[in-house]
Amino acid sequence: MARFNTCPAEAAEDLLLRCCRSPRWAQRVAAHRPYPDLGALLAAADEAAYDLAPADLAEALAAESSAELDPRAPYAAQLALRAAHAEYERLFGHAFVVCLAGVPPQERIDAVLSRIQSRLRNAPEEERVVAADELRRLAGERLAGLVDLPDAPELVRFAPVG
Repeated sequence: MARFNTCPAEAAEDLLLRCCRSPRWAQRVAAHRPYPDLGALLAAADEAAYDLAPADLAEALAAESSAELDPRAPYAAQLALRAAHAEYERLFGHAFVVCLAGVPPQERIDAVLSRIQSRLRNAPEEERVVAADELRRLAGERLAGLVDLPDAPELVRFAPVG
């Protein structure tokens, strides 16, 4: 946390862009440093995500890509997921995003397939809200994973000089 709080603003924004590809979000979260703890950082990241304008959200979603499929997954599941991802992108114009925090690895393929099939039924306006919420949750998970590690390699290069 100390490294994130003290690194140059540009380095903090670069790190934040790994979590959510909205420059406005990254600038806003970086500008409010220092954060006393991870909880405060995640709360600020959430607030910044809720405040994204539609264009900022579209930019962040456009930068996402569909998750790589586990090559060990059954062939039928891989085909179903590829087809569902393609249909989702055709309907909504961006990659399907979902936060799988708390879902055991052995259940992830089924969870993704179930969620994408359910969300394919959404109207575009409804899906934009759901996708924004999933992106917000995903950004928080990514951010916690990068910042909460005491010796996170991603932050080592951001250590302050001197």
